[in-house]
Amino acid sequence: MIEIVKKLRDETGAGVMEVKTAVEEAGGDEKKAREVLKRKGKEKAEKKAERETRQGLVATYTHSTGKIGVMVELLCETDFVAKNEEFTKIARDFCLQVAAMGTEKLLEQEFIKDPSKKMDDLIKELVLKFGENIKLGRVERYEI
Repeated sequence: MIEIVKKLRDETGAGVMEVKTAVEEAGGDEKKAREVLKRKGKEKAEKKAERETRQGLVATYTHSTGKIGVMVELLCETDFVAKNEEFTKIARDFCLQVAAMGTEKLLEQEFIKDPSKKMDDLIKELVLKFGENIKLGRVERYEI
């Protein structure tokens, strides 16, 4: 059980006790525990959705050809989270996603780096990890 808790904690960034509870609830089954964490992450995100997001960052990406440019605004509650390396990485991943796949139904798209996840799942994972409301703001894609 300890190995499963460690593995899921590394993958999700959720707290040790949260992961341990999910593994216990799933009877030690890793796949079920992952589903429990995903469900709890969704529930947390829904509870926090009303909280104001006045911080965040604007990430940009320009394709190597110079023909595609993307700007993505990822919002959170505190400057502390906005400056976190994982938060900035996800903002960059959103830019790459938009450059490759466009903006239509962005949150419902499969993540190009991991098709087992939707783009919305990336946000829910951040909410679970940081305990803040996080949401996608404005998204712009330019192409020549």
